[in-house]
Amino acid sequence: MIYPNSFEHKVGFNEIRNLLRERCLSTLGKEMTDSMSVSTDADTVNEWLRQVREFKRLQEEADDFPLQYFLDVREAVARLRLEGTHLEENELFDLRRSLGTICDIVRYLNRNESDNDITDEDEEQEERAYPYPALHRLTDGVMTFPQLIQHIDRILDKFGKIRDNASTALLDIRRELARTEGSISRTLYNILRAAQSDGVVEKDVTPAIRDGRLVIPVAPGMKRKIKGIVHDESASGKTVFIEPTEVVEANNKIRELEADERREIVRILTEIAKKIRPHVTQILDSYRFLAKIDLIHAKAELAKYTNSIEPEVEKRPHIDWIEAVNPLLRLSLEKQGKRVVPLDIMLTKDKRILIISGPNAGGKSVCLKTVGLLQYMLQCGLSIPVSERSRTGIYNNIFIDIGDEQSMENDLSTYSSHLTNMKHMMRYADAKTLILIDEFGTGTEPQIGGAIAEAVLKQFCNKGAYGIITTHYQNLKHFADSHEGVVNGAMLYDRHEMKALFQLQTGRPGSSFAIEIARKIGLPDEVIRDASEIVGSDYIQSDKYLQDIVRDKRYWENKRQNIHQHERKLEQIIAKYESDIKELEKNRREVLIRAREQAEELLKESNRKIENTIREIKENQAAKEETRRIREEFDAFRDEIHDIGNDSDDEMIARKIRQIQERKERREKRKKEKAEKKQLQSGKPQAQSEPQKQKMLEAGDTVRIKGLSSVGHIEEIKGKNAVVIFGDIRSKISLEKLEHAEVKKSDDCNRPMSIGRQTRETIDNRKLNFKQDIDVRGMRGDEAINAVMYFIDDAILVGVSRVRILHGTGTGILKQLIRQYLATIPNITNFKDEHVQFGGAGITVVDIG
Repeated sequence: MIYPNSFEHKVGFNEIRNLLRERCLSTLGKEMTDSMSVSTDADTVNEWLRQVREFKRLQEEADDFPLQYFLDVREAVARLRLEGTHLEENELFDLRRSLGTICDIVRYLNRNESDNDITDEDEEQEERAYPYPALHRLTDGVMTFPQLIQHIDRILDKFGKIRDNASTALLDIRRELARTEGSISRTLYNILRAAQSDGVVEKDVTPAIRDGRLVIPVAPGMKRKIKGIVHDESASGKTVFIEPTEVVEANNKIRELEADERREIVRILTEIAKKIRPHVTQILDSYRFLAKIDLIHAKAELAKYTNSIEPEVEKRPHIDWIEAVNPLLRLSLEKQGKRVVPLDIMLTKDKRILIISGPNAGGKSVCLKTVGLLQYMLQCGLSIPVSERSRTGIYNNIFIDIGDEQSMENDLSTYSSHLTNMKHMMRYADAKTLILIDEFGTGTEPQIGGAIAEAVLKQFCNKGAYGIITTHYQNLKHFADSHEGVVNGAMLYDRHEMKALFQLQTGRPGSSFAIEIARKIGLPDEVIRDASEIVGSDYIQSDKYLQDIVRDKRYWENKRQNIHQHERKLEQIIAKYESDIKELEKNRREVLIRAREQAEELLKESNRKIENTIREIKENQAAKEETRRIREEFDAFRDEIHDIGNDSDDEMIARKIRQIQERKERREKRKKEKAEKKQLQSGKPQAQSEPQKQKMLEAGDTVRIKGLSSVGHIEEIKGKNAVVIFGDIRSKISLEKLEHAEVKKSDDCNRPMSIGRQTRETIDNRKLNFKQDIDVRGMRGDEAINAVMYFIDDAILVGVSRVRILHGTGTGILKQLIRQYLATIPNITNFKDEHVQFGGAGITVVDIG
């Protein structure tokens, strides 16, 4: 039993409601904000909070959620229930845009990330299927109207005006209207120019419009010079507006056409209204959905503004708030450049009632209002400013008694009004009731007031109610110490600085600090001494001891908090070190895996190089022992690389890597020595052949390709290329690749330019089996280049003039590498993309000269 009007005013919820209304996008959300009420069902409250939590997450994750056109046209739509009524253009345009927003929101929230069917019972599956399940549940039963939107789009343009082609009749009317207006304009300008030539009208005068008719401004003295109708006169009387006789009839026709246009528009709007009318009820229901989305959006914005969270609400009465803040107090203090002090408040089954004592202006009432406001906000589905570690519960009844409630009308004093409130509270209080009472028992004689307050408090305890009560009465402080379920609390006060700390501490009662405050204010010492004698030294000493106990407890509490902070820092440092160790271990494994991949890549490359070396050795008839030695070294290298990454011992891995590096260095050294030895052996022949290399090649010279044994003769020289005949084959070769060759006399007697039978058979076989297309798609760059190299050599050898290389489009890297290679071959005259019908950029066509 919560009395909203009285309660909301006392705890400041009306201000929260105003903040919420300011963040609504339309009157839809504002009306729902005004009608917002509390719920005593934990499931309902949790669903409201989930909606806000998901909307906040949605705003962080997405920027395409439709939040435009929250337009309220409910009144206009409801008017359509009457036959023959219609919406005006602007109303229809607002309806179309708002229906579009509803449709977009429903479609957005119904995005399904799972292909599985979702049932109402399978909530976990729904959580997985929809990114925002609570918001998705709001769309259940909400109708959208895409067909109505299409109908409206056919008659309205993007600016909300009736389209010319909304009907054939309207199109004809507007065309005729445009022609007539053009004719009037031309006629009027002709009259105006003539009048300006005759000096009847000033040179800078232009036509004007009066009563929807085109007129000419004329000086009063000249009005008889132009035949027509005077429609108006300027305020100064220095200008009259004449409609020339020549355009009167045309202007009348425009009026008729405009009336026809309006009648046709009304007919079109009436027709579309007939299509909307059967759906009026469902459209109004859809606007309720739009209002809910608007309210949730406002709640999310308010949560950001007040730094609030959406805690999980338990079904039992419970308050365990950490760093709770009154949002109104925080906003007020921030404007003054001050900081609010958060409160830790706990009401559990074992400690249901908290008796707060302390000095005046020490924050007791603020604490009371904070609890009332935050609990009310929570049960309205609003986020509350507490720590993430807080736990919350639900109450069926919330009662508050705060402030002076005198009533002249009902002849109630302040104390009488308090007793009336106590009567209602005792009647309806139960184990799910939260009671908030400020200055319990005040307003009458202290002794009897304290006794009645203690008796009422006992009734609250017997009923198992929860509550927070502020008081100065000593008997209530003693009551808390001697009764189970009741606990003392104190608002702390710095006795040395003589200022309130606004911190709540439970477990000990607080002192009123009456003597200290009186001394600080400046009451005479004589008055303070008399007061101390009247109350007695025992009371003064007990109050002082209480202050000392509170001070000591605060000191040790600060020590405990510092220790806990150091412990948390140590735990964070340890966790960080553990995380760093895990990260280093992960990085180490990634480095090893990456090294292994690079080694395997090196292995493949080495494999190709070694195979080429072996092939060259075989072609040059090298010793088998040399071939076997190279192969054994290669196998050892491959085995060592394979062991990397499988060995968990870092030292073993490092040793194997060093072995591989040393082996590589020895191989490079041996290769270098072999190259030097070969250079020394070939030094003399090179010196002998130097004059021969310098001799220019001419047509008719006998030549051979460098590194090959077959000889031919030059038929002709074209620039840097030569046409060479090898037996029956004519080939175009760069001069740089040719060298002079000597023919033995025995060979000269026979066919000096012929080639061997085996070579002839090889060439004929390649001619028969040669294909003009090669497909290198899927190959790595070096593999593709190698394949293209052999392919082009064969094409040149068999004398083909055009070939095609299929490399695909992909990223374009393979195509680029192939074309870079083709550009280095002198026999190739041109290369380009294939025609788009036959493959386009995925195929390179090569012309061979």
